[in-house]
Amino acid sequence: MASLQTGIFALGTSSHVYLELDLVAAAQPTEAVARVAALREPRTTIGGVNLVSGFRPELWAVASPDAAPPGVVGFNEPLIGPTGYVLPATQHDIVIWLTGSGYDAVFDLSRGVVTELADVATPANEMVGWSYHHDRDLTGFIDGTENPPLMEAMRVALIPPGLPGEGGSILLLQQWEHDAVEWEQLRVATQERVIGRRKADSAELDPLPPASHVARTDQERLGKIFRRNIAYGTLTRHGTIFVGFSRDQGTLRAMLASMLGADGGPPDKLLAVTRPLTGSYYVIPSADRLAAFDGEIGPDA
Repeated sequence: MASLQTGIFALGTSSHVYLELDLVAAAQPTEAVARVAALREPRTTIGGVNLVSGFRPELWAVASPDAAPPGVVGFNEPLIGPTGYVLPATQHDIVIWLTGSGYDAVFDLSRGVVTELADVATPANEMVGWSYHHDRDLTGFIDGTENPPLMEAMRVALIPPGLPGEGGSILLLQQWEHDAVEWEQLRVATQERVIGRRKADSAELDPLPPASHVARTDQERLGKIFRRNIAYGTLTRHGTIFVGFSRDQGTLRAMLASMLGADGGPPDKLLAVTRPLTGSYYVIPSADRLAAFDGEIGPDA
């Protein structure tokens, strides 16, 4: 059985950095993957920092065609809902997710990562996240209520044994900026109808408003995912980094379509007070498949 990148499930860390990078013109996919693979042990344990790495699906398919989940593609075109609401496509080639208990160690390792990859990839986007009151997002609501327990989360997030890409995952990574002024002017009861949960204890509303965020992202209807969302930003510009892992890209796509109302249902009311700034899909290979590239620079497939 393929071994997983354990950082996906390393819960409880408070400091996060997402580095999205693009290949330089002369870099080859296999060379880039090998360089990323070399970032792993022992650096991942220095200062208690976890490192998870992934690749644009098309890049990974070139570098490791036998381990590429079929039909998975990058976020290459914006998604436009029936009302004209746009989910932007900002696909990059590589993602490095660093997370630990303190930002100093995460920052130092981030600098090291960028330096070591400098001749094959350049930074294109950096997102710094931090936990907010343990498990809440910046709307004030508890985030991740529907996350499954850890063992079930592995079944939900990881490609099963025997399938191409086994032990890996598909990541949807988005940065959502909240309209804090408009949100905070809403009464708590109105906020609860937008989210579909009570603010104090995250209990689901009954009856559930059909256009609420909970209703439009219902995992019983759309399929299960495992989320590692985190807050980001400043006083004037802040929001949520959405971090969704799934064994099946179709589940993630269905969730976005439902939020937009592209499935025939109402658009998600949360879209009125938050907007996406970025959108990328990445294949997160299994740890052993990635380790097979370490130190090996071979011809592209």
